[in-house]
Amino acid sequence: MGTFGAGSPTGYNTARGEGAKLARMTDAARLSPGDPAPDFHLTDDTGNHIKLRHYRGSTVVLYAYPAAMTPGCTTQACDFRDSLDSLHAAGYQVIGISPDNPDKLATFRKSQELTFPLVSDPDISVLRAYGAYGEKNSYGRTVVGVIRSTFVIDPEGNISHAMYNVKATGHVAKLRKTLGA
Repeated sequence: MGTFGAGSPTGYNTARGEGAKLARMTDAARLSPGDPAPDFHLTDDTGNHIKLRHYRGSTVVLYAYPAAMTPGCTTQACDFRDSLDSLHAAGYQVIGISPDNPDKLATFRKSQELTFPLVSDPDISVLRAYGAYGEKNSYGRTVVGVIRSTFVIDPEGNISHAMYNVKATGHVAKLRKTLGA
């Protein structure tokens, strides 16, 4: 469970019985360079507890993706996997975050031979805190869900880059160029 408050990921505010669409509950401000990165304490695909504050002193690439084992998310994860050596050489640590449970993440990690942590945010509280959950365009329709996003967090724990609505294909190459990695 994340360190932030949770709303219903079902699409309705069932706690008050109002039937309000989740989009109204998830209007989170997007992060900008210089903003403090919201801390988190989440379980990874191996059952370990990951806290962002444990990465202080390192530069972290935190990327949010909608669902493990889907075509776009697999492409993106494999691009990070294939670029990991150059990212590490340039001083970057990579963490993937999605609402998937740790067991599904473990299956994804094993099937794709991923060598970086995947953290589970089942109540989407951390994704909301990063502004990576809300309304998005999917195949011409407006839907509510995880917004494919990437955040670069500096060694002091501040956002240096916040990229929203990124494309699964080609994003890692563009990120590496931006970061000089």
